Amino acid sequence: MKLAKLKAKYIIDEKGKKTAVVLPIEGYQELLEDLHDLAIIAERRDEPVISLEELKRRLKQNGLI
Repeated sequence: MKLAKLKAKYIIDEKGKKTAVVLPIEGYQELLEDLHDLAIIAERRDEPVISLEELKRRLKQNGLI
């Protein structure tokens, strides 16, 4: 389920103010996965980077490609 197609339902208070949201479980799980991915990216932002060529070399050296 793409987030753009997410069918959210809102719970409102007596004044009509949105107080909560109800999501389909698939959409909720997708949001959790996205948050997890973003957390991993944030944790790894200071790690050194390597070029694509170096990555390919390492994968070949380890027999992964």
